[in-house]
Amino acid sequence: MQAVSNRVRAAADSFEPIRQFYFHSRYADRRGEPDICDFTFGNPHEVPLPGLVEAIRHHAVPQNKDWFAYKASEPEPQGFLAERLAQELSLPFEPADIALTNGAMAAIAVAFQLLLDGGEEALFSTPAWFCYEPMLLAADAVPIKVRLKGERFDLDLAAIEQAISPRTRLVIINTPHNPTGRIYSRDQLIALADLLDRASERVGRRIFLLSDEPYRRIRFDGHVFVSPAAVYPWTLISYSYGKVLLAPGQRLGYLALSPLMPSADKQALQDSLFAAQMALGWCFPNAIMQYALPDLEGLSIDMHALSAKRARMTDGLERAGYEVLGPEGTFYLFCKYPGGDGGPYWDALADRDVFVMPGHVMDVPGHFRISLTASELMIERSLPVFAEASRAIQTERQAAE
Repeated sequence: MQAVSNRVRAAADSFEPIRQFYFHSRYADRRGEPDICDFTFGNPHEVPLPGLVEAIRHHAVPQNKDWFAYKASEPEPQGFLAERLAQELSLPFEPADIALTNGAMAAIAVAFQLLLDGGEEALFSTPAWFCYEPMLLAADAVPIKVRLKGERFDLDLAAIEQAISPRTRLVIINTPHNPTGRIYSRDQLIALADLLDRASERVGRRIFLLSDEPYRRIRFDGHVFVSPAAVYPWTLISYSYGKVLLAPGQRLGYLALSPLMPSADKQALQDSLFAAQMALGWCFPNAIMQYALPDLEGLSIDMHALSAKRARMTDGLERAGYEVLGPEGTFYLFCKYPGGDGGPYWDALADRDVFVMPGHVMDVPGHFRISLTASELMIERSLPVFAEASRAIQTERQAAE
């Protein structure tokens, strides 16, 4: 007799590549050492934003006896966010449209709980964030993966339409996209919305869309962001402050319902948000983060410095023979190894104390991802290593031939 449920066993199998990398790899053995160049995860490698520290410190001081009492989605931050989201996305959000969560991951879990029954399908495009599949499996749903299209990793609308079945309940879109940095245009999103309308009519029930937008405010070169919630009424938005604040350990985010959603559907979801968050284990932010939200809303990592890191890394990598897909958003560079075989390159970089996120954990073994949250010192130390590793592998290949 097995002790663990089938759904958690399936999630564990899906998580296994990233678990092995984080806990049982050469990176795991060196993680945290001060002399390595760590480009793996979107973690901070420099001191936190001063405003973040000040806001948390200020709101940690209790002002009444209920300061640290149970907190669900509190009316004040809900109202504040409705106003700010209305300004940012040009949509008439109401406070009840917003459920505060302890990060975007919790918001996604709540969306799955709200929308998906056991055995129903949720479709997402790959390469993708490595948590969608295991989270769906843990929700007893069926993940359906569709490859992004071409060298620029565009949405493959034809493949999405073909993959939709009578059991499809949800399509997940991540924009700006992790790991590629693509931001999907309004035209692409309108075409997707038309597709989902047709498919919903064909299968005889409404297909919902989850727009995962944690990098929404991290954009380069004046790229415009359009939320799918503006063009497809049956959209839910997941958002995290952990990216723009570069503080993923301070969990704060939300799940928002498109205000364009028909009132009956929206009311049904609003009425069930609290139950879903309770049933999943109290998926609300802690009291201090809710109090601090208005102070945190205007803070951001230094986009000028991030843009300079992007330019420096892109130039150095391309000079060394790596292909780089210039990101329109996120704080990642999505890169292709020269020759496409990632294993020897990853090892050659690790031999020289440089660690990148291997593409195989995102089902793209010929690629790797670099997090630009690394320090400037790491970047300068790493660039000669990328060039040296490339030369070393090319020399080994020529000798083998």
